Amino acid sequence: MTPLIAMLLCFAAYAVAYKVYVQYLANHVFELSPDRETPAHTLRDDVDYMPTNRFVLFGHHYASITGLAPMLGPAIAVIWGWVPAMLWVVLGAIFVGAVHDFSALVLSIRARGMSIGKVAEGLVGKRAKSLFHIIIFFLIGLAMGVFVDVVATLFSPEFYPESVLPTAALMVIAIIMGLLVYKKSWSLVQVTTGGFFLMLLFVYLGMSNPIVGPSVSQWKWMLLGYAFAASVLPVWMLLQPRDYINSLLLYLGLGGMYAGLVVTNPEFVAPAFDASPAGAPPIYPFVFIVIACGAASGFHSLVSSGTTAKQLDKETDAPFIGYGAMLGESLLGLMAVLACTAGFISRDEWLGHYASWDSAQGLGNNISAFIDGTTRFLEGLGVPQEIGNTFIAVVVVSFALTTLDSATRLLRYNIGEISETIRVPILANRYVGSMMAVLTIGMFAFYQVQGPTGPEAAGKVLWTLFGTTNQLMAGLVLLAVTLYLLRRGKSIVYTGVPMAFMLVSTLVAMAYALRGFWADQSWLLLIVGGVLFVIGIWLSFEAFAAVRRYRSEPVVESLDVQFDEEPV
Repeated sequence: MTPLIAMLLCFAAYAVAYKVYVQYLANHVFELSPDRETPAHTLRDDVDYMPTNRFVLFGHHYASITGLAPMLGPAIAVIWGWVPAMLWVVLGAIFVGAVHDFSALVLSIRARGMSIGKVAEGLVGKRAKSLFHIIIFFLIGLAMGVFVDVVATLFSPEFYPESVLPTAALMVIAIIMGLLVYKKSWSLVQVTTGGFFLMLLFVYLGMSNPIVGPSVSQWKWMLLGYAFAASVLPVWMLLQPRDYINSLLLYLGLGGMYAGLVVTNPEFVAPAFDASPAGAPPIYPFVFIVIACGAASGFHSLVSSGTTAKQLDKETDAPFIGYGAMLGESLLGLMAVLACTAGFISRDEWLGHYASWDSAQGLGNNISAFIDGTTRFLEGLGVPQEIGNTFIAVVVVSFALTTLDSATRLLRYNIGEISETIRVPILANRYVGSMMAVLTIGMFAFYQVQGPTGPEAAGKVLWTLFGTTNQLMAGLVLLAVTLYLLRRGKSIVYTGVPMAFMLVSTLVAMAYALRGFWADQSWLLLIVGGVLFVIGIWLSFEAFAAVRRYRSEPVVESLDVQFDEEPV
């Protein structure tokens, strides 16, 4: 099979899933209604809660969930062959990841826009909320620590310093766009056109003005400073317009990549299947864990329930935004699979990168494989290599930063909710909470392990721990959704089966990873991983106890999530 045929088959699967599968879930399982008021209206404050145009919100949600993960995960996972990576990226997204994102969004809007941790309290019990908060805390800290490390590496002279100028300019453009739309009432079309033109102009200027002064460590500190600022500013000023304009950048990039693949019509140079690459962990369950957000991601539930649910105008926008954006992310994951298996010139070149697990080390190198592969596709459209490289690098970095700013705000929300439980109200202050969030992310961004030549960035080790934590969160969120449906007498097949698969696979992977942390004497990772492993099992028992309780109680007619102390 050629990459072109494989691509067309995947596109057909996406179309059927969006036109048939999610519409059935929306109409018959979750019973969405355009007439039910959402939290964006009932709790509107124009800081966090505000009804938003569905296309603008799609852009914000898409950019927030995408980040580096759908490019980075598949770029590593293709070491097991293009077939298993492609199957999980596509089918995993359709039946697990997109269902997870969509259902988390629905549950949150029916619980006053509360986070998934608070929603779990209403479905499982008070302990569940605290356990979810611990998982969320480490999940975001780990993921964003990796993102900060990778972006700082990509800014270095060895990789893509030409991406720095357009990335910085994009932040300024986003603030101007936010002010013009929300304070000056300019037309969204006019502002979008001008902002997009300026963004492309700075991509061109970046090629001749690379920024090469700061070290990787200095870039990390600057990125953490940006994350703090983005967390405390109103959502309309930076977060929303930046994510929106970034989504347009990705639409253009993805369109160009796929068009270039059609024109070049390459062949696969990677094997279709390799169950035992040298030095790699077992294909099951690690192909699912490594791909992470490219197919299913617990982090997405934090975006769905953290920022998107507070801006959703109508319930019936949820399939377009929740399910549709995940299919869009899967499209990017599919491109990563194609770029890293058909974007190399020859099998020898591919083996030079993927001969063994050790030879594929370095997250910056894996992202570089994606950038180089997609640049070759763009060359088929006549785009010069230098321009293509810079453009794709800006796409990659920009999406990492949109996830970083959204995730820092989400971690601040999580810390604020923890403050309610432990009764330390100062943590709910957005400046204090944001500072704690940034310090947590920074701890993992600067974390080092002992390598053969001395201390080195944790890189792939942290990514694997993030992957297991991320998938554990996805399984637990699906478990909460399953309880919600069970309580209301709805079919639980569509969430229950994916939930069982995710929980079993993740717990197996976590047990394997813990053994490796013990052998390597990575004590911080061993402690964090061990705590998360115990919490995952604990939450599973709590949920199954809730199942037994629900079976002895009458079905709840209300679609809202019920809370013991304060019913919605």
